[in-house]
Amino acid sequence: MISIIVLFAWASSVHSRDSEIRLPMLGDSSSGIVSKYQEYQLGRDWLKVFRSRVQTYDDPLMQNYLENLLYNLATYSELEDPKLELVIVNNPTMNAFAVPGGVVGVHTGIFSYAETEDQMVSVLAHELAHLSQRHFARGIEAQRKSTTASLAGLLAGLVLAATVGGDAGMAAMAAAQALGIENQLRYSRSNEKEADRFGLRTMQAAGRDPQAAAEMFETMLKRLRYAGDRPPEFLLTHPVTERRIADARSRTIGTTMRHYPQNPQYFFMQARALVSLANTPKDSIKRFIGKLNANTLQKEAAMYGLALSYIRDENYTEADILLQDLLKAKPYDPVFNFTAVELYIAKEQYSTALQKTSQLLDRNPDSYPLLSLRAEALWLDHQYEAASNVLTRLTRKRNQDPMIWYRLAEVRGLAGNISGVHEARAEYFILVAAFSLAREQLNLALGLVKHDFKRSAVYRQRLREVIKMEEKAEQL
Repeated sequence: MISIIVLFAWASSVHSRDSEIRLPMLGDSSSGIVSKYQEYQLGRDWLKVFRSRVQTYDDPLMQNYLENLLYNLATYSELEDPKLELVIVNNPTMNAFAVPGGVVGVHTGIFSYAETEDQMVSVLAHELAHLSQRHFARGIEAQRKSTTASLAGLLAGLVLAATVGGDAGMAAMAAAQALGIENQLRYSRSNEKEADRFGLRTMQAAGRDPQAAAEMFETMLKRLRYAGDRPPEFLLTHPVTERRIADARSRTIGTTMRHYPQNPQYFFMQARALVSLANTPKDSIKRFIGKLNANTLQKEAAMYGLALSYIRDENYTEADILLQDLLKAKPYDPVFNFTAVELYIAKEQYSTALQKTSQLLDRNPDSYPLLSLRAEALWLDHQYEAASNVLTRLTRKRNQDPMIWYRLAEVRGLAGNISGVHEARAEYFILVAAFSLAREQLNLALGLVKHDFKRSAVYRQRLREVIKMEEKAEQL
C-alpha cells in the first residue's frame, strides 16, 4: 500500500499540541460499577488516544480477514451488543488485548505463534470473553478499597508493548497496578480462568476445535522457556502456566473427537504477517525457500509468502511466475487475485490493475480490500477525482478508520477540493483524539464555503459535535 510516512510528519503536531490528553478514570471509590454505555464511550476514547501513540498496521486484506473472524465469533459469544472495533499493530510480540466498549487489539506477532486458524481463534475468543463478562467494570468494584482502575495505565503498558517490547509493557502495567497488588492479582487470575471457560464455550458453539486453546498455551509456554526469559507470573496480563494448560485440556476431554479442517486463508494471512515482520526482504525470501525445500505441508502458503517477499524485494519477474502458478490452481482465490493487483501496482501497470479490480469488484462490489486497492491504483494513475469517489464511498461504510480519511484528504487535495481536504483531515484528527486540530481544520473549511449555506451548516454542526466530544471526554 501507499507509504504512510508522510502521515506522521503531517500529524506530528498531534503529539506536541494534544499530548496532554488525559484519559478518564473507569471508576472511583464512590462511583460504583460503570454502565455499558460508559464502557462503550470510554473504549472509543481510549482507542483514539492509542491510535495517536501507536502506528497501527495498514493492511486492508488482513484487517478484513481478522474482522470477519472476530465478528463470526461474536455471534456465538455472550456479548449482548457486539459493536466491535479491531486494531492491528505490526509487532513481533505475542500480544492481544480487549478494552471495554468492544475494542480488540492484536499484534501481528500472534501469527508466528498460532500454528492454525483455530489457535488464532482461541486468542480472539478469550478476548471476547473478557468483554462479554465485563471484567474491566467488575474489576473496578473489586478494587474500590485498594485503588482505582485507569485506562491510562493500560494505555501506557500497551503503547510500550507495541513500541518497545513486551517486557517493558508488562512492567509498566504492573507499575500501574502497584496499590493492592495481591488482591488485584487474585482477581486477575479469576478473570483469566473465566475468560478461558467462556472462550472455550464460544469456540465449541462456533464449531471450532476447543483443544486449540491448550495447544496455543503450550506453544506460548515453550517459547517462553526457549527464550530463557520467563517473566514473573504476576507481570503477565495472560499468565501461562502448566495448570492453565491442564485446565484447558480437562475442559475438552468430553468433546467429540472430530476432524477440524484447516482454512488455507489463515496460512496466507500468516505469510503476509511474516513478510511484514521480516527485517529485510532477503530474510523473508530465505525463510519461504527453506519451507519449500523442506516440503512443507502448506506449499501454497509458502509459495505465496515467497511471491510477497519478491514483490517487497522488487523482483517482480519471480513474483509474477509464482502468482501465475497459484492462480492457475485457484483462479478465483481472493487473496491471490488481490496480490496480483498489488504486483501490477508495484510494477506501475495502473491500467492493468484497474482493469483487474473492475473484474474482481463485479463479483464482490462491496469488498473493502478491493476498493482500497482500486483507490490506490487510481491515485497513482493521477485519477484523483475517481480515487476520491471510491474513498468517499469507503468512509460511509468505515467511518471509524483513520487511514481512509487520511488518504481521502490527500486525494481531495490533489483533485483541488480544498474544503474537502480540511473536512477529511478533521475526521482523521477526531479519530486520533486531536480535537483542537480537528477544530482548526473545520474552521478552515468553513472559511472556504461561507457562501454555501448547506455545507456551512454541515461543518458548523460537526464543529459543535467536536466541542462536545472534548467536553464529554473531560467529564467522563
